[in-house]
Parts: sequence; structure tokens; C-alpha cells
Amino acid sequence: MIRRDFIKQAAAGSATLAAGGTMASFSAKSYNRIIGANDLVRVATIGVNSRGNSMGGTFAGQRNAEVGTVCDVDERAIPKAIQTILKTKQTLTPKAERDCRRVLDDKSIDAIYIATPDHWHAPLAIMGCQAGKHVYVEKPLSHNPHEGELAVAAARKYNRVVQMGAQRRSAPVLTQGIEQLHKGIIGRVYLAKTWYTNKRKATTLRPGTVPSWLDYDLWQGPAPRVPYKEGLIHYDWHWFWHWGTGEALNNGTHEVDVARWGLGVDFPIRVSSVGGRYEFKDDWETPDTQVVIMDYPGRVSLMWECRSSNGRKIEGLDRGIIFYGENGSLDTGGDSYTVYDLDGKKINEVKAGMSEDAVQGRNTASPSLGMDALHVADFLDAIKNNRRPNCDVELGYKSVLAMQLGNIAWRVGRDLHIDPKNGHILGDKDAQKLWSRDYEKGWEPKV
Repeated sequence: MIRRDFIKQAAAGSATLAAGGTMASFSAKSYNRIIGANDLVRVATIGVNSRGNSMGGTFAGQRNAEVGTVCDVDERAIPKAIQTILKTKQTLTPKAERDCRRVLDDKSIDAIYIATPDHWHAPLAIMGCQAGKHVYVEKPLSHNPHEGELAVAAARKYNRVVQMGAQRRSAPVLTQGIEQLHKGIIGRVYLAKTWYTNKRKATTLRPGTVPSWLDYDLWQGPAPRVPYKEGLIHYDWHWFWHWGTGEALNNGTHEVDVARWGLGVDFPIRVSSVGGRYEFKDDWETPDTQVVIMDYPGRVSLMWECRSSNGRKIEGLDRGIIFYGENGSLDTGGDSYTVYDLDGKKINEVKAGMSEDAVQGRNTASPSLGMDALHVADFLDAIKNNRRPNCDVELGYKSVLAMQLGNIAWRVGRDLHIDPKNGHILGDKDAQKLWSRDYEKGWEPKV
């Protein structure tokens, strides 16, 4: 079942899409019963602080899914996540586990959901495929390009469904907007501008003692060991290259994935990036202010702008995408789209009608409950029908790679020339060194 057919079935009888119309009845409550109850998928959620906690409830709310295990290295997070799951219609109390390797050994688990720090994403996805599990992994798919390639290889070798958490790929209104782009509603599309803004504060790390509730060695997992510091866990690891990938992958992945989808492009031919840590003088390593530009074959360009520590919105949105074409432009925040002519006059607008569908751009737990539920439903349906999901691992890899190349360009301080056949860096030994990373001995991902 291709994505368009799936969305049509999901929306049948409860949504209308028309010029200037809304999806008046397509709410999150209707999402959680999309698929029949005959094929139960038992899921383990791994990494259940914040985002993982919310998504545990989303999985448990699906009629054909059951959360069998909740896993986290922070023992405080597990009871909260179990309570979230039991607030749904699930009656089974999930097992509690701190070591994800024990989860992979459990033959009763069909699929794993991964919301760990970035340095764990691809290694755990690969381990999941090798253990015979289907995988839903939050973005970014990988910490570096090499392990992203390995994740694609593992999904194919072990014939597993691997979905990256780019929920907009399952949003009906946005899907219609992208289809309109591909049909030529604004002519040839040659530029996509994307952005993200926030009001993040300074981060200072301090020497400390590992808390009793945390298995810090397992939290580090594949990453080479470094001493524990206060202020790193559970969120600000994003701004340190050892574990995180900066705002470019933390949030930029979402918009760039949609932009690449709309432009119909795969790998770029040139990538450049400028910016820095400008707002504060603190311990951040990644930029808080950054512009990444990717040129693609066929006179097509993609731009991402980030201001992590200055909350002024762009075009009235804290995050968004504008497609520019020969005959006009199309704007989207993910839950709606608007078409303009070359003079900037609005000629069409389509919105999602329910509050559950609206995108809350700075909500780290669940920017859109409706999109979450549809994306999970698509994942489960892909397992049932042995097909590739809306954001298959290979699609996710290409979008994540684009932003990883942007970070690499920023780190080496120059433009990168890219092979458009496979996305590899050409003729730059310093940049090529950042294609992969060092791993803790015994944790190297292999396929």
C-alpha cells in the first residue's frame, strides 16, 4: 500500500481537502484506531524521558499495538512512562528494563521505538535489525554519515521496517501540498527556504558525581568514555559533538526533510555553512546561529536558517518552509499550506482543522499529537503489509546527511563538494575524517 492510498484510507469519511477548506474532523482521537485489531505488534520503548514518554502513550493508543517493555538508563523515568501508557486503553503493565540489550534478547518484542540521545540512534537501530526487530527511530537517524549508511544496510540485509520520526511525511494536508508542488502549482520549484527559532539559554557544564538513578556507562554506550559532568543530561548533550549534532539535526532535520521531499532531490553537489555560538559565551560547541545552503543538480537550492537563542519568528512562524517557483510560492509549517502568486497575493490556503494536528514548533515532547499518531500508524501498517514506511530509513538518511554535511562544512570552515550519486565528500581529507567517529571498544556498529 503506497502512502497516498494509506492516507486516503485513514482520512476516509472524516476529512475533506478542498481549496480553502479544512480537515475538520480528522483528529488525533480518530488516528488511534486506524488499523484493525487482528495483528498485534508488541513494542518496546527505549529512552522514555520527555519525547519517549509521550510516544509510549501514542503507541499504546493504537488498537493493534501493545507496549510490552519500557527501557531507560534513568530509573526515575520508567514509572512515569508506564503510567502514561496505562492512561490509554492498554491494560497490560509493561515490563521495566534499564539495559536495551536485554530488550533485544526478548523474543516477545516485535519492534523497538528509539528516543535515546543521538549517539545511540544508529547503533541501536542496527542492533534492533540484527535482533529481528522492526525499528522506529527518532530523528536524526544517525550521529554521523557512516553509521547512517550502516543503518540503511542493516534494514535491507535483515528485511526490517525502519521508520525515522519525520512525522510530517504522514501529514495529510502537507502530503497534498507536496503533491500540488509536484504537479506544478507554482511552476518549476528552484528554492526551498527553511528555518528554526528558539530562546535557548546558556549551558555550563560542571564536574560532578554520577547520580544513583543513572547508569552513566550505558548512557554513553557507543561513545568513547569521558568523565560525567552536571548539566549534560538529559537535554544539553545536544550541543556537544561527542554525543549530539546541534540544532541542525535536532530540529533542522524536520524542515529540510520536507524541503527535500518537495524539491524532489536526493544528494547535493555543494554544501556551505556559516554561523557560530554568538548569543552566549558558554560551553556550547555547536552553533546557536547558523545558515546552511545546499545546491542540488538541476539548478535547485535548499537553505536552512537557525537562531537557537533569539525567539523572533520568521514569516510569523517559529519554524517553517517556503518553496519558491517560477510562478509563485508555497508556504507550510507542516500542518497547513498557502499558495501565493509572484506578486505575493494569496491564491489558496488549506489548513488542518483540529488542534491536535497543529504544530507547536518548540514543544520537545510532542510538536503534533495528530502527526505522531498517523506516523506510528503508518509504521505499524508497514510492518503488517511488509512495505516501506512513509519515512523509510533511506529517505531519512538522505535528509539527515544533508544537515550532517552542513555541520561538517561549518566545522572545517569551507564549502564541501559532494558526489551527487552517493552524497560522499570529494577531495577534502579533513572533512572526510568527520564522515565517521571513534567508538568505545566493543561498541563499534557493524552490519
